[in-house]
This record gives sequence, C-alpha cells and structure tokens, in this order.
Amino acid sequence: MNAAKPHSPWLSLVTLLGFTFVGALASQIVVIVLFALLSGKFDISSLGNPLSLAESNRSLLYLLLASSSLGTFLFPAVLLQRLEREQFDYFPSRNIRLNLFLGLSFLFLLAASPIMELISRWNMEMSLPESLVGIETWMRTQEDAMADLTKSLVMVDSPKWLMVNILVMAVIPAIVEEFFFRGALQNICYRIFDNQHAAIWITAIIFSAIHVQFFGFFPRMILGLIFGYAFVWTKNIWVPVFAHFVNNATVTIIAYTFHKQGKTYDDLQSADVYSPIIYFTSFIAALLIGYYFYKKSQELRRLDESELD
Repeated sequence: MNAAKPHSPWLSLVTLLGFTFVGALASQIVVIVLFALLSGKFDISSLGNPLSLAESNRSLLYLLLASSSLGTFLFPAVLLQRLEREQFDYFPSRNIRLNLFLGLSFLFLLAASPIMELISRWNMEMSLPESLVGIETWMRTQEDAMADLTKSLVMVDSPKWLMVNILVMAVIPAIVEEFFFRGALQNICYRIFDNQHAAIWITAIIFSAIHVQFFGFFPRMILGLIFGYAFVWTKNIWVPVFAHFVNNATVTIIAYTFHKQGKTYDDLQSADVYSPIIYFTSFIAALLIGYYFYKKSQELRRLDESELD
C-alpha cells in the first residue's frame, strides 16, 4: 500500500489558521461562561476592558489570558500535529545534550542583554514621517494601552502573584507560542519557500507583529530569530521554549523586585545606558556564544548521523 501523499504546505497553513480561529473563539466562550458562573452576572463588556478587569477581578483576567493563549496557539498546533503526525514532526525533541544547549541559551540571553536594551530604546524612540502622524498616534495609543495592562499585571509585591505571573506570563506563553510559531508555522513556511532562513525570518516577523506592540517590534523580532535558529540547529523544540521562558520570567522577576523596592513601572521601562565598550562587548560575547552553540549543534548532529549509519 502506498503511503499517503503529504499535505501541501498551503493546506497545512489553512488548517492551522482554521484551528486558530476556532480555538480563539472557543477560548473566549469558555471565559465568558466562567465569568458568568464566578461573578453571578453576565457582563461581556467587562471582558473587553482587560485593565478594568485587572483591577476588579485579577484571577479572572489570568484565566482570560491563559485560556486565550491555550486556545489560540497550543491547541491549533497540537491538533495539526495529530492530523499530520504520519507526515511531519512539528515538535521534535532530538536526543542531544539538552543541558548544554539550555545553558548556552541562558548565557546567550545574558550576554546579549545590553545590546538588546540598546535596540529596545532605539525602537521606543522611533518616529514616523509627518505624513504618517495619524498612524503613529494610533500605534502609540495601542502601545500605551498594552503598557498599562502589563503594568497592572507585573508590578506585584506578593510571592503568590509572582508565581502566578511566572506561570501565566512565562511558562504558558513559552510553550504555546513556541509550539505554534517555531513548531508549526516555521515548518510550514520552510515547506512553502524551501529556504530555512526565509522560514525563520518570516516566522519571526509574524511572531513580533502578532503582539501588536509596534515600539517593541524589533527586539521581539530578534528574539524570534534567536528562537528560530536555536530550533533549527538543535532540532529540539524545548530549547527555544526554555529560552522564551527565561526571557519572560526575567521580566516578571525584575518587576517584582522593583515593586518590592518601591520602584515604579517607569523605572522598569527606563533602559540602562551603558558605555559603548559595554555594548561592543555584549555584541561580541553574544556572537561568540551563538557561534559556539551552532558549532556544537553541528558536531552532535554529525555524531547522531554516524551512529545511525
């Protein structure tokens, strides 16, 4: 019996987007039902104002964020994998020296922190031409609304809420977004363009754009590139998941520490200004660690292939 013909990448893409639409809609329905049951009233309007919900019912907002992430990203990717499991492996976990690459991922993010701060500050100060002032105003409004919501979530001084923040803003996003973007979408893009670099870049751009934070677009896109290349080099989905978790968890922990010290969210947002030598050192150190990461991944891949032979 002939093997089933693999799905075309376009069919896989349409299927993934269909699952995403259904999952996002279903997750919103679940939250509406939960809200009605927990609050004893049916008030959909409050769900449209996350900032108000954060002030009135923080637990429900976390449920909204968690269910939205699971429904929009994880379930579609997992369902697509189950549907195409005999044809494609979207979430490989290749038998590599995982601890080595997790450690290198951590060191890379640590080394790259100053240069990423510089890029982030440059992006925040970006301005459009006067002819596009209306678009820039809208972008700033969206950015401010997201900043207000983020502030209401991350600036906590209770260990309980810190743990919840790490779960909802670091653990869950790291898993669901990497499964969706690096696992499913990047694989589909590679099959469409037959070019791994194009697949990584396109996925990173979509990954950043989907967050609708225009003045943090470039740092997030660069993170997407880092996660994408780490995934391709190691063929292990848990490497970018770990790197994504470290990035998000670091922000939540620093915000908690700042709030305990009486500092504000503006203090958190104020990027440290380093000397040029620090930025240069950061760039070179990150480059060297990234190169070592790549070389070790290739060595272990060749070793695995020779053992199979």
